[in-house]
Amino acid sequence: MSITVNGIEELKKLAGSDLGTSEWIEVTQERINTFADATGDHQWIHVDPEKAAAGPFGAPIAHGYLTLSLFIPLFTELLDVQGVTTKVNYGLNKVRFPAPVKAGSRIRLVGRLAEVEEVPGGVQIAVDGTIEIEGGSKPAAVLQSLSRFYA
Repeated sequence: MSITVNGIEELKKLAGSDLGTSEWIEVTQERINTFADATGDHQWIHVDPEKAAAGPFGAPIAHGYLTLSLFIPLFTELLDVQGVTTKVNYGLNKVRFPAPVKAGSRIRLVGRLAEVEEVPGGVQIAVDGTIEIEGGSKPAAVLQSLSRFYA
């Protein structure tokens, strides 16, 4: 369920608010292989199911940066900012990967709008995100993402 705000002033009012939880998405072996092709990272732990089954996790796992990249589509399920001219991914603060995402697992995002700070021409938001693994005891990723919205 997405929260929609119209403009920067409405966005400022959400500072400190929980944004909710996205839907689950599956991290398939095909998605992992496509990411490996896009990045050139073909380490066996990601792309060789037979060898990975005998490895430390018992299955192929998603690249940490693949898990991190899925923050964007998951986040867009939580917050829709209308009435701005430009939306920019500004970067990340702390990022950790406490647990691997095995091929075939499902993940979702739990988000909180930690702060909204004015910058020239707009605002910068900090979103605290936890990417959960369905049935997992630890999250796949814990991060703080920075985005900028310009009027």
